[in-house]
Amino acid sequence: MVTDPKLIDVEETSALAILAEPFKRQVQTLQDYTYLAVRAIASLFTPPHYVNDLLQQMDIVGIGSLPIVLLTGAFIGAVMVLQTASQFERFGETSLTGDIVSLALVRELGPAITGLLVAGRNASGMASELGSMQVTEQVDAMRAMGTDPNRKLVAPRVLATMCVLPLLTAMADFVGLTGGFIVSYFTLRIGAVEFWTRALNALAFSDLMQGMAKTVRGGTQGVGRATTQAVVTSSVAILVSDFFLTKLALFLAGKSL
Repeated sequence: MVTDPKLIDVEETSALAILAEPFKRQVQTLQDYTYLAVRAIASLFTPPHYVNDLLQQMDIVGIGSLPIVLLTGAFIGAVMVLQTASQFERFGETSLTGDIVSLALVRELGPAITGLLVAGRNASGMASELGSMQVTEQVDAMRAMGTDPNRKLVAPRVLATMCVLPLLTAMADFVGLTGGFIVSYFTLRIGAVEFWTRALNALAFSDLMQGMAKTVRGGTQGVGRATTQAVVTSSVAILVSDFFLTKLALFLAGKSL
């Protein structure tokens, strides 16, 4: 049987096109996201500024996320002590509890968990709200009235998140240390002076900066997809950026391996 070479070329081209299509969509999504983020950040430096919208978003993102961030931070610190207490007692090094808890919380767990919690709580809400406005043509109405939707809707949310995340991280770190101290006091009999002295002495300025720096279509069905993608994308981006920022911070602090 003779096979037409042109037919084979067409089949191979079609197969490659099918395989490349998902990659093209991901690249286009990344391009759109980057363009949106750059425009939002650039609009922060030029008027007009929507201060009321900014304050409202800081209240929603910051104050609204505070209870869950504090509760989670406290139990993370407590669980860390419970998990390491037996090993410390085994080697007679219970005094190191404060060092371990402070370094782990401030460097990694505090910023990562805070970022994930804020993303999970707020990214879905923002995506749903903006998606609904797009579907109901409110965004088009803003453009018709001469208002830049990016400056009005996106920029305040970006700036609000950038402002409140370091504060939430600091509070999560402190509450986590407090939870770790309470468990250490009742399980390892470590006094307050010993715990807090070692916890604070174990931290360097680079550790604090490293932790703070880590912390920012289709109708109604499309709104649902956008909501889910916002949470997933935000969570993955936080974990990926956490790795690279850790390497960069350790290099700048002279602690790179």
